[in-house]
Parts: sequence; C-alpha cells; structure tokens
Amino acid sequence: MLYGTINLFLIVGSIFAGAIINTHNRSRLLRRTLEALERIAQGNFDVFIEQDEHGRFNELTNSINKMAKELGSMEQLRQDFISNISHEFQSPLTSISGYAALLRKDGATLKQLEYATIIEEESKRLSKLSENLLRLSALEGSGGSITKASFPLDRQLENVVLLLEPQWKAKNIIPETTLPKITVCGNEDLLKQVWINLLVNAIKFTPENGEINVSLKQDGETAVCIISDNGIGIAPSELMHIFERFYKVDKSRDRSLGGNGLGLALVKKIVNLHKGNVTVESALGKGTVFKVKLPINE
Repeated sequence: MLYGTINLFLIVGSIFAGAIINTHNRSRLLRRTLEALERIAQGNFDVFIEQDEHGRFNELTNSINKMAKELGSMEQLRQDFISNISHEFQSPLTSISGYAALLRKDGATLKQLEYATIIEEESKRLSKLSENLLRLSALEGSGGSITKASFPLDRQLENVVLLLEPQWKAKNIIPETTLPKITVCGNEDLLKQVWINLLVNAIKFTPENGEINVSLKQDGETAVCIISDNGIGIAPSELMHIFERFYKVDKSRDRSLGGNGLGLALVKKIVNLHKGNVTVESALGKGTVFKVKLPINE
C-alpha cells in the first residue's frame, strides 16, 4: 500500500514537473520568437531562432528563420541597387551641371539663361538626392556598427549654426542659442549631418524675420538637443510620416525649395544608430520643435 502511494506521488509529480518544464521551454521559445520578429519588424534581418530538440514548434521557427534570410537577401539586393544607381548618377550629373554653368556665362540670351539656370538647379538637386541615397544605403548596410569618439557637442552645434549663416542671414533670421558644455560619445561626422538637416529645414520653412532656437541640455546620462522655429508648421496628419523616405509634407513647395524627402530619414537613421531617439511636435502656423536625445556615454 505504501509503495503504491509513493509510486502514485512519483507519477503525479513527474507529470507536474514535465508540465512545468514544458511550459518553461515554450515560454522561452515564445520570448525568443517575439524578440526575433521585433528585430525583423525594425529592419534587422540578421536573426536566427535556435530550435529545441524534438520541439513542437520547429516548423514555425524554421519558417521564421527562412523568412528572415530571404528578407535579408532582398534588402541587400535593394541596397546594392540603390548604391550602384546613385554612384552611376554622380558623374553625368556633375557634367550636366558644369555645362549648364558654362552656357550661362557664354553670352546666352535671357531665355537661354533661364533654361540653363533650371538645368543647373535640377542637376544639383538630383546630385544631392544621389548623395543622400548613397549615405542612407551605407548606413543601412553598416549593421549598426559606427565609429564613435568623445567630442564637445555644444561646439559642434555652434559650428553648424555658423556654417549655415548665409542661409539664415538671407532671411534676416538670427538663431538664438543656449549651448552649455556637454561632451558625448558618437560619430562626429554623422551627428553633424543631423544638425545640418534639422537646421536647414528650420531655416527653409521659417519666414523672413522669423525665430529659430537651438538649445542643449543634459538630463541625467542623456544629452537633449532642441531645434525649434516659428515657421509654417506641419499638419497633425503629416507628422507620423515625416521620417519616411521620400515623404514630403508639401510636395510642390518642398521641390521648389530643393528638398528630396531624405533629410529626415537620414536624421532618424543616424540617431537610431547612436541608440538615441528623435521626436517632433508641430502646429500649423505656429512652428515646429525637433527634440533629439542621445546617450552621453554610449
């Protein structure tokens, strides 16, 4: 009787133990699967879910691994195509721009000057688009690996404001700056591109005699840069799309101002590579505020 009771307890115990272990294994597999799917959704296709021996969900994990591999191959083909096309565009565009500039200087009529100017401006716009595509493609192909070093972020922001002086002076705008000394660890060249893109946008969409503010502050282990203006603003329905490639809030207006819809996509990609984040708030007729947060010691 005693041995029968013990055996019964052992059987029941083993069933419970098996259920607990099985539940734990399934929970672990589910967590790994969800993490892999999240990385795929973010555009990182370098994922592989390890399978459990005699697992019940091996067919599912096999399908996810296969999907990630195929998506990765397609993404690599896309990046190679963009990179190659953009590179091939550069030489002829430079030639077109150069010839157009020569035509403007060679005793052309007013009508010819007008056409030559349009050709030169459009070739420069396409050249800039090509450069941005190459830059974005290179960043996406980096696998999240960028060279970082410590540098004074306040000085970099000050230099970018000075670099763009001809543009804000032409609109009679004097940017207000609040730049306390803050050192961050990041890629100096890439972050410089972030501030240039954001400040160029602020100048571009702020009217003459408008206001632009560039401020910097430290929040714990995070550097926070805020670039704001009192320009035309962005409609709420547009805000969720402005970091998408080639998206333009006002396509006709943005084209006339030389935009190509890649500047903010580059901003977001560079900030993400620094494990930071960028947000935007805006109201039509009141202006726009971009806030970039970067870890100080990444």
